[in-house]
Amino acid sequence: MTAPAAEGGMIAMIVQFLPFVAIFVLFYFLLIRPQQKRAKEHLAMVSGVKRGDTVVLSSGMIGKVTRVEDSEAMVEVAQGVNVRVVKSMISDVRNRTAIAANDTKA
Repeated sequence: MTAPAAEGGMIAMIVQFLPFVAIFVLFYFLLIRPQQKRAKEHLAMVSGVKRGDTVVLSSGMIGKVTRVEDSEAMVEVAQGVNVRVVKSMISDVRNRTAIAANDTKA
């Protein structure tokens, strides 16, 4: 008589943990996986920064890259004003044809 009770207890335990497993799977596909994908895209974008690119910094400033090093970049935010920034703080890289804030041509 103990075999059916043990089997029923095992099934009840599995049914009890099933919602937790389902919630973890849901969190993985809705939160963790998209965040990892976004981080990988940002890393690829930042590693592809080159001289002459127009970038948007995390502070919202727009400038043109004048020099690129391993982990830093020199960004011209105004005519003659160069700022050294950490490459991971670049939030967006715009195309080369976009006009930066420090360009005077229209």
